[in-house]
Amino acid sequence: MDQPLAGSALRRAVRQYLEDLARSGVEHLPCAGPTASARPIGPAPPGDADQPPSGADVLAPPTAPIHAPDQHAGAQAAGSQPVRFDRPARSAASPSDAAAATGGRRPGRAAKEAQLNVLAQQVCACTLCPELVASRSRTVFGVGNPNARLCFFGEAPGADEDRQGEPFVGRAGQLLTKIIEACGWKRSDVYIMNVLKCRPPENRNPLPPEVDNCRQYFERQFEILRPEYIVCVGTVPAQALLETTESVGKMRGRFFPYRDSKVLVTYHPSYLLRNPAAKKYVWEDMQLLLKDMGLPVPGRSTG
Repeated sequence: MDQPLAGSALRRAVRQYLEDLARSGVEHLPCAGPTASARPIGPAPPGDADQPPSGADVLAPPTAPIHAPDQHAGAQAAGSQPVRFDRPARSAASPSDAAAATGGRRPGRAAKEAQLNVLAQQVCACTLCPELVASRSRTVFGVGNPNARLCFFGEAPGADEDRQGEPFVGRAGQLLTKIIEACGWKRSDVYIMNVLKCRPPENRNPLPPEVDNCRQYFERQFEILRPEYIVCVGTVPAQALLETTESVGKMRGRFFPYRDSKVLVTYHPSYLLRNPAAKKYVWEDMQLLLKDMGLPVPGRSTG
């Protein structure tokens, strides 16, 4: 007999079910309970858990697309040359063409934008975290193509994001843009969002109650977006989404399931700014992502 769901897992499963029923006249959203722990798709890599798996240890790339956050701590490559993320020639295959890649079964962009706008207004009016509400300049909801196949999921807004109301626009955001472009995309091809929608004071780590308060918002975002792939950049988004306590170093290099999406975990750009040698690990993760998406892997330069 199946074990009964407990605590937050049961509440979230029931809430998901009720939300699906409420929206049944507009679109069908699959109801899937939350993952109690981070379980990779396919077996875990043997040996050192901080190293990427190889060969059969990673789920083989599909022949067709599927429907489907120690702050950023991890291993460094001592003495290795840092990766420079240079923008290659524009790839013919873009992650933004989700409708074409999935046979046109996804809701239209206009419908998604309308739902996201309603949710963004709810976020603007949110007062669940008094400390964050008192210190924020504006909320930071998300930006990009709502029909993108790929979503980058970060931790929380910083000072620049708090002023501009857009995620990843500071130094770390500029590096994320370079990573996106190094993969052959434009920033507008993907969707970018954070766990928290308000900046924590002094850029401290999000507190567990703050993550819990924002969970209803980022989970609803993912319900609307329904990306095929999610890249969690850093410890906070990875642990929040996958409900685990594992480190980035132990999770990177393989895919995890979240509803109908495939989740890849990698280091946060701010960690790379402090530890440039770790860029090579992020590039390995991006190569894995591109191959699984069925897209060409551009060359990279080092220096």
